[in-house]
Amino acid sequence: MSVGEMLAATVPMARTLNLRFLETTPERAVVALPDQGDYHNHVGGPHAGAMFTLGESASGAIVLSAFGDQLARAVPLAVRAEIAYRKLAMGPVTATATLGRPAAEVVAELDGGRRPEFPVSVAIRREDGAVTGEMTVVWTLRPGG
Repeated sequence: MSVGEMLAATVPMARTLNLRFLETTPERAVVALPDQGDYHNHVGGPHAGAMFTLGESASGAIVLSAFGDQLARAVPLAVRAEIAYRKLAMGPVTATATLGRPAAEVVAELDGGRRPEFPVSVAIRREDGAVTGEMTVVWTLRPGG
């Protein structure tokens, strides 16, 4: 089972929003939110909460892809998140997440007995490529699996 399939199967919000995990690698994750009237805001685009969930889900997908081999000894947890809505989002949107620190550096901190924190940057785009939102989710690997 791929990371995307696992997240879709185990995270109720991902299923509720019908998120599609298009790419999940240790280098990047791409997740799509289809255009769905049930999740529109007052201007007819995706609701801010749906866009936040899309971005957070993309960040979680890259974290699991990059650090899945550490799950026996550490639990990935989101520590904090910030989102900026840049342009009006209409129609389907896609979130692309990238790690803000090299995975090896994060694992080295974990190996050293520390609880590493690392940012994941997310860009949310419309179909025309315009960036409608930018998000940073700071994650940690809590030792103790």
